[in-house]
Amino acid sequence: MSTRPETSRFLLLVLVGVLVAVGLVMVLSASSIVSVNNGGSAFTMFLKQLMWAGVGICVAIGTYRMPYHAWRLLNRPLLAFAIVLNVLPRFPIGITINGARAWVELGPVRFQPSELLKFALIIYLTNLLGRRQSELTNPRRTLYPALIAWGFAVVLALSQSDFGAAVILSAIALTVLYMAGVPVRWIALSGAVAFVGAFMFLLTSASRMARWTAFLDIEGNRAHTSYQVWQSMLSIANGGLAGVGPGAGTSKWGYVPLAHSDFIFTVIAEEFGLIGSVLVIGGFATLTALGFLVAMRAPDYSGALLAAGITMWFGVQAIINIGGVIGVLPVTGLTLPLISYGGSSLMITLGSSGLLLNIARKIA
Repeated sequence: MSTRPETSRFLLLVLVGVLVAVGLVMVLSASSIVSVNNGGSAFTMFLKQLMWAGVGICVAIGTYRMPYHAWRLLNRPLLAFAIVLNVLPRFPIGITINGARAWVELGPVRFQPSELLKFALIIYLTNLLGRRQSELTNPRRTLYPALIAWGFAVVLALSQSDFGAAVILSAIALTVLYMAGVPVRWIALSGAVAFVGAFMFLLTSASRMARWTAFLDIEGNRAHTSYQVWQSMLSIANGGLAGVGPGAGTSKWGYVPLAHSDFIFTVIAEEFGLIGSVLVIGGFATLTALGFLVAMRAPDYSGALLAAGITMWFGVQAIINIGGVIGVLPVTGLTLPLISYGGSSLMITLGSSGLLLNIARKIA
């Protein structure tokens, strides 16, 4: 992989564009049956996703052109706004999907506030640690405020029964803390406490624990808690090496619930086979590697933290989503970044990609 700044920036742009294009094609294939069953045309959900892709591109252009240091002025208002949005699902305008009350519906618009919370947490932590770089060994000035913001964000996600978002928020926080230079022993202790807290949260509900441990015996649970993953694995096996062909997959015919969103990788694997699957995974791996390369070569401290946080977010979320789909990790309800159906997810990830490209263009 070339380390020339202009090459890295170009590859980042191409990768993001290709992943979004793949997502649009796969959403068209995976959502056509659901769209018709819901009373629309085969293109209804695809056109919505295309619209959100357009909005996301506009947001990405804005984050690319806006000096990334300007986010320092917006870090607290943005976090406060994200927190308010994440309280809204507790009110009547909130809706529950697949057991998680994590969406808000206002007329024809439905969005998931936790997507903005991920971005807002990165901005806040970057500003906090960037301003206090000389005080990293003073926990009262750096670690404690960071833990409060991280903990509050996680509590909001858990209050929505969105454990997947809580995991991503934790990965973001730990990455930014590490990249900032906070003592590793503090980070390790914080991570251990978070792990114990997550385990205790799972123990508070037998059904929640059952869902999270179902992947340990998928075949034995294939009639209930592992039905979706079992059907996904059958569809992936049906794809073989080269796939059954675009649009010819059977998983979208109701055999795999949420094939257009959380389980869109199943459709990719069935229709394009192992070859297509490896290419998509390779795309995310390359995107992650380039993102961390940008973080390491960023022109300043804030740029490095921003790039690392965004990259870890995309990388970990892709791993968790694909791992759940193929049965090696619990299913969390997380989307596949830039590919899965979902307007708020696509818009925020594209906006974050624009910010990552912004940092990349500043590398000398």
